[in-house]
Amino acid sequence: MSDKLDLHNIRIILVNTSHPGNIGATARAMKNMGLRHLYLVDPKEFPSAVATGRAVSAVDILESAVVTATLEEAIVDCGLVIGASARSRRVPWPLLSPPQCAEKVADDCRNNKVALVFGREDAGLTNEELQLCHYHVNIPADEEYSSLNLAAAVMVISYEVRMALLRRAGEPLARTDSSHDVAGAQGQAEDVVVAGLDWDVPRATGQQLESFYAHLEQVMIDLNFHDPENPRLLMMRMRRLFGRIRPDQMEISILRGLMSHIDMLNERATRNITVEQQRKERKLANLLAAKALDEGSADA
Repeated sequence: MSDKLDLHNIRIILVNTSHPGNIGATARAMKNMGLRHLYLVDPKEFPSAVATGRAVSAVDILESAVVTATLEEAIVDCGLVIGASARSRRVPWPLLSPPQCAEKVADDCRNNKVALVFGREDAGLTNEELQLCHYHVNIPADEEYSSLNLAAAVMVISYEVRMALLRRAGEPLARTDSSHDVAGAQGQAEDVVVAGLDWDVPRATGQQLESFYAHLEQVMIDLNFHDPENPRLLMMRMRRLFGRIRPDQMEISILRGLMSHIDMLNERATRNITVEQQRKERKLANLLAAKALDEGSADA
């Protein structure tokens, strides 16, 4: 059945895992559900004989695991990032149940790389890491003992993803009726989900979004709209806004172009120069940069 499911774009990411046994158990849970791509962000101990022992017949997943220093590196090419989280956060984020999460993944995994991110055993994901996610997913465990083992949490979400994809196996995926509306299917209309195959341009990747956020913040600082010394959660809310919208690569390009135009207008106003002066300066700067690049290539 696994060969009928489109799982190659889905990755599981574990952040700063402290016990190698949990890495091995996660690999086993992934293989049970047909998932193959494991990313490890700054693990405390890996490779590890303990991880290998707990993986049993899923050692191949450990052997192909990708280790990165930061979460940003692990999601750099992902168009959808969903992080496991508890409900209590200073600024609320779009929160999904496991079935809703699975439908989001099923909608996107044909055309976009998808990351499912799980945090530390004792503390989960930091606020900064959660802000890198488009959505958060919460497993509604019993309040009396709501702490799940890491591999168990991965299994719950992976199972739901597999079930969502199995329901769609053999069916046209380019449907946008209520059965494919994640929130609507749960009786909580939040937004209309457009299936990945219906969209004309891939979603913006993690790297493109981070570059966009850096540019956006600098523009707002230059316009005296944003004070980095007194940010008042502005950038967190901007991240939440664009994470909820999930712009595609063309839309990000348009927004970056708009902000570049604002940069030029602001520079002319600040320096009191003409359009012609600015164009000449930029042309000269580009020529000097190209010359330096050529000289560097020649030296190499």
